[in-house]
Amino acid sequence: MRAVAGTATVAAVSVSPPFRADIVGSFLRPDSVHQARADHESGAIDDAALRSVEDAAITDLLAKEADAGLRLATDGEFRRAWWHYDFLGMLDGVQLLDSDHGIEFQGVTTKSQVLRVDDRIGFPADHHMLDHFRFLRDHVPAGVLPKISIPSPSVLHFRLDADAVTAEVYGDDHEALFDDLAAAYRAAVRAFYDEGCRYLQFDDTVWAYLCSQTELDKAAARGIRVDGIAERYAGLINAALDGKPDDMVITTHVCRGNFRSTWISSGGYEPVAEPLLAGTNYDGYFLEYDTERAGGFEPLRHLPKGDKTVVLGLLTSKDGQLEDADAVKRRIDEASAFAPMEQLALSTQCGFASTEEGNVLTEEQQWAKVREVVRIAGEVWG
Repeated sequence: MRAVAGTATVAAVSVSPPFRADIVGSFLRPDSVHQARADHESGAIDDAALRSVEDAAITDLLAKEADAGLRLATDGEFRRAWWHYDFLGMLDGVQLLDSDHGIEFQGVTTKSQVLRVDDRIGFPADHHMLDHFRFLRDHVPAGVLPKISIPSPSVLHFRLDADAVTAEVYGDDHEALFDDLAAAYRAAVRAFYDEGCRYLQFDDTVWAYLCSQTELDKAAARGIRVDGIAERYAGLINAALDGKPDDMVITTHVCRGNFRSTWISSGGYEPVAEPLLAGTNYDGYFLEYDTERAGGFEPLRHLPKGDKTVVLGLLTSKDGQLEDADAVKRRIDEASAFAPMEQLALSTQCGFASTEEGNVLTEEQQWAKVREVVRIAGEVWG
């Protein structure tokens, strides 16, 4: 198994992440954070006051994660409005701008903001998420591994509108920015590593969208060349991971859309399973399997035998109804027909609040889901 600094060997449980019981990352923001962000936006409180409220909420969250039995901890993404734009919009050369349209989910639309590339892409040494990680690192309970999530480089490219790149910078071919984008991510990986991060996750909606003809058609309409795009994105991701330290685990979460308990993409993983599972150099894959929209487990046959792990997202984060534990165990058993049991793990299908608005369930229901993931994983793997 991969060795990670600061983790202890526990019998019958993964000794490195992804853990048998794992989480994607985001949690419902408490009322204190919602109120503080509203007060900050109105000018009623300053940056320091907002930070103080967030610090207190994250410290409380870390205790709750440990109490639930998790061996890792995240900051719940409490300092973010978006799971992706807060990171991407702070890269050198990238702007987050107000727009006349948002991202369309099933019956609901996000805030109207888009990305624009107006200069060479790079990773700034003072990116604010490095500071987010420092607080997490310094406040996790003893024996708990801090984990932080950032969007995959493929997300930036896939979210660009047809006119979102200044022609003087990269010309008319949006893929001309791939080299700079990969270099920016290599710098980000190294920067997080130097701060002590040993568990990093690239969140990625793109692979799920590539399983949907509807989303492929939308991408083509935005000017994206969709033929062979899975293989080109695999190349981009591998270039971003090139030189990753051996004692750092980097996983990805493949998301089908998670905004106010709704979704975007449908379709099984078969169209992308081989380039994703066998063709990318991730250490683990969080795959959503909470509804029939994800298809069957057959695509898992493409997972190479070895150290890679697939984390089965079998408990939904979109509602508060607790799944039947025996049914979850049966599905894990079904998945093991296509990938070795020792290369499988369990989580909720996504985070509970990919944006600050959060999904439609209570905090009590959220924690019941997390505790159930821990309990079932313990019964299945040891």
